[in-house]
Amino acid sequence: MHKTSAWPLALTYTALIVFASLFPFDGWREQGIDPLVFLLARLPPPYWTGFDVVTNLVGYAPLGFLLVLGLLRSGWRHVLWAVALATLAGTLLSLCMEFLQIYLPRRVPSNLDLALNALGTLAGALSAALLERLGALDRWSDFRARWFVSDASGGMVLLALWPLALLFPAAVPFGLGQVLERLEAALIDLLADTPFLEWLPLRETELDPLSPSGELLCVTLGLLIPCLLGYCVIRQMGRRALFALAVVGVGIVLTALSAALSWGPVHAWEWMDLPVRVGVWAALGLALLMLALPRRACAAVLLLALTWHLALLNQAPTSAYFAQTLQIWEQGRFIRFYGLGQWLGWLWPYVTLLYVVFRVSRRDAGA
Repeated sequence: MHKTSAWPLALTYTALIVFASLFPFDGWREQGIDPLVFLLARLPPPYWTGFDVVTNLVGYAPLGFLLVLGLLRSGWRHVLWAVALATLAGTLLSLCMEFLQIYLPRRVPSNLDLALNALGTLAGALSAALLERLGALDRWSDFRARWFVSDASGGMVLLALWPLALLFPAAVPFGLGQVLERLEAALIDLLADTPFLEWLPLRETELDPLSPSGELLCVTLGLLIPCLLGYCVIRQMGRRALFALAVVGVGIVLTALSAALSWGPVHAWEWMDLPVRVGVWAALGLALLMLALPRRACAAVLLLALTWHLALLNQAPTSAYFAQTLQIWEQGRFIRFYGLGQWLGWLWPYVTLLYVVFRVSRRDAGA
């Protein structure tokens, strides 16, 4: 058996599939239709696009890969049985999601989706089996042992989710976790026409927009946070330096991709104004200056950076221009991923905060 992040990643990815399949979770009702009628519908369904085919195939492939990887890393010796079990699990999950969608007026169950999800799971499972046959999984285990500490699973899962959280457009580049304004609005809507509305400690003044220096600081902290998270689980200075460079590069590329998806390819780099450029270089400089910090000290600095970053972001409003951007994601072809991406962007910093508090509080956290 090997230490593996595959199981927590598979569990997290399953939760993401459930969220993406059932979002927005409202309007549940019995529609007078047999819940399994979609299984006998004609193929192909009357409304489908190439985008739907690709997303249904690709969406389940990581699940099959992670399930087989988890089985093999846990000591399972029968590769073909691992592939079959993973494919069955992915197919049953898809069947449950399609079954539940019959009760959601905004979602349409489809036997084509079910078949594509099953094929995607099988493709991911076969990929993991092939990599095992080629010895790549053993090389990954050796790589992990050289680069990461033994209890790195939680940090690695969070680092794997950070790029996905960046795909949803943020009001400030790399500004994950800006939830106060929407949380207040949601609470007001929830408690409207009830006596509990008067109990809310509502603000008497409007939120002030971020100044250029505040934006610069948010960008710096937003990129420094994943670097410090990596430092908490990476062993050596040289590897930390390579990781920091990779974080900055991935962050820039995915933010540009998010802008291109939101406003069009010609606007992919319009977010890179002077405060953002300075913030990116400042984050990289600080990350390199902290290469030699012990892991416990990295966790302490990360805790401070997370708290500061969230406080800055949640004292500023989102702009009207940004609200227009969200409408593209809510009403366009990204509706399947809108809630998923948004919730990742909202929750990632807070889950990371809990993880860091746990690491700092441990007696055996190491130097």
